Amino acid sequence: MAYTRITAAEAAALIKNDDNIGMSGFTPAGTAKAVTRELAKKAEAEHTAGRPFQVGIFTGASTGQSTDGVMSIAQAIKYRAPYTTNGDFRKSVNAGEIAYNDLHLSHMAQELRYGFYGDIDWAIIEVCDIEEVGDKIRCYLTAAGGISPTVVRLAKKGVILELNSFHNPNAKFIHDVYEPLDPPYRKPIPIENVGDRIGTPYIEFDASRLTGVVECNLPDEARAFKDSDPITDQIGNNVAEFLIADMNRGIIPPTFLPLQSGVGSTANAILGALAQNKQVPDFNVYTEVIQDSVVDMLLTGRVKDASACSLTVSNECLMQIYDNMDYCRKHLTLRQSEISNSPEVIRRLGVIAINTAIEVDLYGNANSTHISGTKMMNGIGGSGDFERNAFLSIFTCPSTAKNGMISSIVPFCSHLDHTEHDVNIIATEQGVADLRGKSPYERAQAIIENCAHPDYKQLLWDYLKIAKMGQTRHNLPAAFAMHDTLARKGDMHLTDYAEYVK
Repeated sequence: MAYTRITAAEAAALIKNDDNIGMSGFTPAGTAKAVTRELAKKAEAEHTAGRPFQVGIFTGASTGQSTDGVMSIAQAIKYRAPYTTNGDFRKSVNAGEIAYNDLHLSHMAQELRYGFYGDIDWAIIEVCDIEEVGDKIRCYLTAAGGISPTVVRLAKKGVILELNSFHNPNAKFIHDVYEPLDPPYRKPIPIENVGDRIGTPYIEFDASRLTGVVECNLPDEARAFKDSDPITDQIGNNVAEFLIADMNRGIIPPTFLPLQSGVGSTANAILGALAQNKQVPDFNVYTEVIQDSVVDMLLTGRVKDASACSLTVSNECLMQIYDNMDYCRKHLTLRQSEISNSPEVIRRLGVIAINTAIEVDLYGNANSTHISGTKMMNGIGGSGDFERNAFLSIFTCPSTAKNGMISSIVPFCSHLDHTEHDVNIIATEQGVADLRGKSPYERAQAIIENCAHPDYKQLLWDYLKIAKMGQTRHNLPAAFAMHDTLARKGDMHLTDYAEYVK
């Protein structure tokens, strides 16, 4: 082909201090990995020479060590949005070294188009195949949709493609690339069924904007999730039994509804429990990330159709998809994040959303991002996109953490990501609290009785006794007493509230 081949180092050399980069990928899946490694090296060299070098990075979600990790270590990131899970990045953010903006994933692409974050200078996109069609380039994405078409279109200085031979070119058959118009010209997103495709399998742009192609063979940096344990298994069983009960009483239709679940062992346990229960019919998945467990269920027919933004799977599972592409291309669709996480589509399809919280308070507010209100753990991701618009919004968490030293059920969340107005169900290994139709005080009673660990139940009941009367009962001096005790003593086991109520 006639396009210019360049090395990753040559591509990195083109990028200047203060440039903004838009990247492919969503989680480590589909993220460019070659050029960013060279950017980290360039930053270290520039800093050694006494010159500044930092860039802004915009992605679909998190990346892997080859982007967020190495560039954080090299102090090469000035600004980052919208989501991350990388440990090195987390340390830099919590140390105040990176300006990090945590926002709902469905907002990222459209807010870039709206111009809220300034110009995008470069797009760096991982692809499995490239075609020249007249004066156009058609590039085919790998394991994720992300915000790729938007950043390709917006990039002012050029587009750099990483042609990664690790990915099978047949990955093109599962993509559906669709970028909505901006207001006031936006049209309804015409997805009425999980498997509907509404766009093209490629991104197309003028060949004159292609700066060069970096050829590489780099595996996705898939994260290893912990195996399920008795606690996550029990949470999974509790949620499955609750959903089956709702189906049996006619709340959930007998054909069931599409499921969305977050990432991790708890999500896998819930999906596994549903899949194993013969009362649950074969179901669809409309979510943002697909894990190994969903692929297993898809290939056996237990999941009929799956739609997502990313294949957040092990590389062995990814090869299994590629090896079964004749089947997967009919039942698996990868979309952009503003489509996979679209409030319009989520509400139309009636998605049941299941996500994980760090802590939940007595009234159903949930914290899914910050430890003790200050330290970023992970971004909000797509949980808000789904929970706010779901047919049924469920948050799960173990009732305690750190060997029982921390209660996940607290009087008042130390950081608020999801309000009580968006949360229907709380589930721990202790049980399930159905908050639908309940007043704040009734929600508090249900959460303490059904979800709190026995070691903390009485303490939570004691808080309700000292809470001042109101539509929502709180005692502000004592609201964070458990968090304060944790900070001072390393344990939330508060003796009583006397020192906070005077």
